[in-house]
Amino acid sequence: MADARAFWVAAPGRGEIRDEALPQPSPRDVVVRALYSGVSRGTEALVFAGRVPASEHARMRAPFQAGEFPAPVKYGYASVGVVEEGRDGLRGRHVFSLFPHQTRYVLPAVAVHVLPDDVPPARAVLTANLETAVNVLWDAEPHVGDRVAVVGAGTVGCLVAWLAGRVPGCEVELVDVNPARARVAHLLGVRFATPDKAAGGADLVIHCSGSPSGLASALQIAAFEATIVEASWFGDTVAALPLGEAFHAARLTLKSSQVGTIAPAMRARWDNARRMALALRLLAEPALDALITGESTFDALPDVMAALAADPGDTICHRIRYP
Repeated sequence: MADARAFWVAAPGRGEIRDEALPQPSPRDVVVRALYSGVSRGTEALVFAGRVPASEHARMRAPFQAGEFPAPVKYGYASVGVVEEGRDGLRGRHVFSLFPHQTRYVLPAVAVHVLPDDVPPARAVLTANLETAVNVLWDAEPHVGDRVAVVGAGTVGCLVAWLAGRVPGCEVELVDVNPARARVAHLLGVRFATPDKAAGGADLVIHCSGSPSGLASALQIAAFEATIVEASWFGDTVAALPLGEAFHAARLTLKSSQVGTIAPAMRARWDNARRMALALRLLAEPALDALITGESTFDALPDVMAALAADPGDTICHRIRYP
């Protein structure tokens, strides 16, 4: 079989493209040729910089990761491609998988997810982030008519705000320090504010900025006895919080959310495959294309990751295109 090429974090802060020898597929495997992959900017920037805490090395492994943290490591989980070899019914189909950035790869057929006919492959790079957003909403448990604030307009934050905006009667405000995010919020059908202009009095606050200052803003926005759901991952950053202010007097609840485990309220009836299928169906919405703010070739990925880790600028989701 022809060799493949893959992106590796060779050392903290340095990426490279390496040749890969593909294993011989078994009858239970498929061979996928990548069309696109998505950079999960927040998490992958921390991985690229070597900022995965030693205590989280095992828990932070991606499903098809190669190598070990901090480096060298092949990391990623948002690949869209076409099945070149595999059982009948899969050959020629567009699929999503939790595979790193690689031109071709072999994996078990059960690990690929066929895209619905109304979901274009270029948009499907959002699948993993949308699956995360679904789990965040399950953990957050918004109620009909709630005032919801989502702090942090990255990919997950935008998707959480979009989902919350579909709950009947919910008033959703997307909060971010970058005023350019107002255009995206409008396209997603929700309000926008910078932290100093946020409405406040939110029944539910979901924090997705990955910044301690964003979490401090979330505490300030919350109403009496509101819940703040922490959906960010800080890596090795220590978050200092102003708990001496209104946290106790307002009887606030700070709750974590993490995609690796199905939310407790849904766990008895849902598994990862059903949750993934839901995320894929939800991707039929054309407005979500607004979250893909840039595209680069696969060969440019080492430079792209270095740039995104240093200064993401206006990037929400960056898409990688394969030859």
